[in-house]
Amino acid sequence: MRTAGIAMGMALLAALAACGRGQGDASASAAPRIDPAFAAGQQAWRDQRREELLRPDGWTSLVGLHWLELKAHYVGSGERIGNGVRFAFGPERMGMVSRDARGGYWFTPEDGVELTLNGEPLKGRVALHGDHAAAPAVIGFDEGKGQVSLIRRGSRHALRVKHADAPTRLQFAGLEYWPADPSWRIEGRFVPNPVGSTLSIGDVIGVRTDTSNPGAVEFERDGVQYRLEALGEPGRELFFVLADRTSGHGSYPAGRFLDAAWPGADGKVVLDFNRAYNPPCAFTLFATCPLPPPQNRLDLAIAAGEKTYVSPVHR
Repeated sequence: MRTAGIAMGMALLAALAACGRGQGDASASAAPRIDPAFAAGQQAWRDQRREELLRPDGWTSLVGLHWLELKAHYVGSGERIGNGVRFAFGPERMGMVSRDARGGYWFTPEDGVELTLNGEPLKGRVALHGDHAAAPAVIGFDEGKGQVSLIRRGSRHALRVKHADAPTRLQFAGLEYWPADPSWRIEGRFVPNPVGSTLSIGDVIGVRTDTSNPGAVEFERDGVQYRLEALGEPGRELFFVLADRTSGHGSYPAGRFLDAAWPGADGKVVLDFNRAYNPPCAFTLFATCPLPPPQNRLDLAIAAGEKTYVSPVHR
């Protein structure tokens, strides 16, 4: 009897295993097939995204953001030589940044220090045009590995410093994504705003800026209608700053960015959420990223695109 019972038990296990194999085969056959061209396009976008982040002057190269509070500051990396602004890299004394009576900024290089201005040798005092100018000034140092530029946020100005040897760049941990999913490539409809419309956008340092808001894109997901306000100049690429149910739960807590082509004559816009990406603040403490406006905080879990970045170094 015992032998017969064992035999029956083995037969039952074999039958269950066979059922399991059958279910597995059915499940595998039901799995969605990804078009090779779609997969290749997504991978090419991801490769370009990584390449841009890791450029010698990309977002991972930021090493400083120094607010200019006084009329004049000596700048450089030296600790004990009276620098009002101390850099993490570069000459011990690089020069002086000063503000004139009209609010313009100037840079006077230290004697004997080799610097460049927009790629050309820097000789003598020069105007330091900021990021809102038609031709911003970029001071190069350390044989081109480092850069200093002036930025304006609200009524304040700061020096932004980049260096190719930034720990955040050299120890970059790589990007993680949700699996590419064609269902998250959604066709929406552009709803234009009146010419000249703006939207108030706040940033991580508490500054609000009225930003060009040419319209919104309405789209549908799982039978529910959603709307995203677009930023950018009319006729150019649309830019979205958004948050969703994955923000802080898989994706970067402060939200993500998304780009889309300007709509054609039919008003259609393709939102490929597989290409939603992290703002610079996910990689460095020295960026001043915009935050999603209330209109772009979606009651939707967008399980697509770039996930939260985990840095191996203190940024």
